[in-house]
Amino acid sequence: MPSTEFTIDDLRRILREGAGTEEGVDLDADILDTEFEQLGYESLALLETCGRIEREYGVRLDDDALAARTPRALLGLVHDQLVTVQAG
Repeated sequence: MPSTEFTIDDLRRILREGAGTEEGVDLDADILDTEFEQLGYESLALLETCGRIEREYGVRLDDDALAARTPRALLGLVHDQLVTVQAG
């Protein structure tokens, strides 16, 4: 059964596994409201990240997830999908 929780630590792990970390970026810092672009993650990296989240957590993310500008926004979208999957 897929996990029912998606945390900032889960997102950090998936970002590192899928796209790596740009030199000079500290993903362990408070990044919740830092734009993905500032963290070195462009649209292709977010596409890979969303694909990994979908596979690992058994959710379906729409285009809003790809348009998420910050980790906080993406966490919220994934959380909403996890709640929907649980309720269904």
